Amino acid sequence: MSIRRVYIAEDKAELVRSLRAAENPTAPFQTYADVMTFAAVLGLKRGKKIPLGKTSRKEPDPIPQDQFLARGYEPAINLIAIADTKDPKSLALDEESSNIRVQIFEEYANGGLEALQSELQGSVDYTDTILLMLLAEKNRESLEDFDLSRFL
Repeated sequence: MSIRRVYIAEDKAELVRSLRAAENPTAPFQTYADVMTFAAVLGLKRGKKIPLGKTSRKEPDPIPQDQFLARGYEPAINLIAIADTKDPKSLALDEESSNIRVQIFEEYANGGLEALQSELQGSVDYTDTILLMLLAEKNRESLEDFDLSRFL
């Protein structure tokens, strides 16, 4: 079985580069795999699944799937696939299923990157902005869980 690569939409390549600490001192992520995994989870959370269209062929290059495996992100890729397909058969070990899982991951990452692009617009310190974004998300969830109807 060949090792698939994770592609990045060409229009998001600059953002992905800027989110990696090697490129930007205020960036929160160490590797492109970290950026893409965070973006995929954000995309899933926000229900943003966007096909890639034209992909980046230069920096950042398509990321070998091995990098995701080495960083322990395979469970995230698998969970995103199950959440999207609602089918446990999507975890099959054949090459076709693996390709579908990676494609789903790429599309949610693209959606998450679009959300990040919007959130980070005009930001100087990406780490602080992402932390504030996560805190706001956490607070929003806390408010949704809080049911005032019992006081009526």
